[in-house]
Amino acid sequence: MQQAKVYLDYTQDELDKAYTQAAWAPNMKDVLARQSADSAKLRSVMAPRTFSYGPHPDETLDVFMSETAKGPIHVHIHGGGWRALTKDDVSFPAPVFTDAGATYIALNFSVIPTVRLPEMVAQAQRAICWLHSNARSFGGDPSRIHLSGHSAGAHMASVLLTTDWSARFGLPADILKSGLLMSGSYDLEPVMLSVRSSYVKISKDELLALSAVRHVEQIRVPVTLVYGDKETPEFQRQAVYFFEVLKKASKTAEMICANGYNHFEIMDVFADPRCRPESGWNSVRRDLR
Repeated sequence: MQQAKVYLDYTQDELDKAYTQAAWAPNMKDVLARQSADSAKLRSVMAPRTFSYGPHPDETLDVFMSETAKGPIHVHIHGGGWRALTKDDVSFPAPVFTDAGATYIALNFSVIPTVRLPEMVAQAQRAICWLHSNARSFGGDPSRIHLSGHSAGAHMASVLLTTDWSARFGLPADILKSGLLMSGSYDLEPVMLSVRSSYVKISKDELLALSAVRHVEQIRVPVTLVYGDKETPEFQRQAVYFFEVLKKASKTAEMICANGYNHFEIMDVFADPRCRPESGWNSVRRDLR
């Protein structure tokens, strides 16, 4: 008996597989282990300063400082399906930014099941508020905060890009100067129809509020979307769809497909000095497309 379609042209089995990274990246564990080891090695020779930005013990961030006084700040939000990894797993890209005169921030936050997804986003918002108030204490420029995220972190970064910072926090509307979103989900509807709904528990209103594709009018800065051609079909479609919505809304956006890379290997491109982010710290060089 043919299975019914549950979203677009996906059956339930197909949609579940499209949100199961291990099915598309057989080297997932090896890549994550290597990146974590590279991060630990980097911290042993380039120790960060660690700060608390909120009341929860998980609300910390690592600051890798450049030698440039009052340089720009790049905040990175790690992935992990909203339930795994920490800031310690994403130290390894730091030299790409510090060598170019920017301060690199590896953001930590609670994950499921310690907190729900809305609180994870609220923690990240508190971190941006803290950075705006405290950047000068470590030589950063609070008027030049740039943002990136990978996987679940790209989703969270997209929500930060659609946050009304002025109305909600009394901060400049353009507190974030650019966004680099790698391999994320920007519409949570198909996510919540997939196997991921077994551990991500949100209401319909929360689904709408946390789907950046539905709030593009709030985006005021350039956005770069990156995905690999070895990604799952849904992670490729999510990037293309968000890009199309941004362009239809006349937002400044670009999209890059990294040929030959899967979901986890995208972070290797991000950390490769040959791919040093250029203007606004938000682009991956075209020669590795």
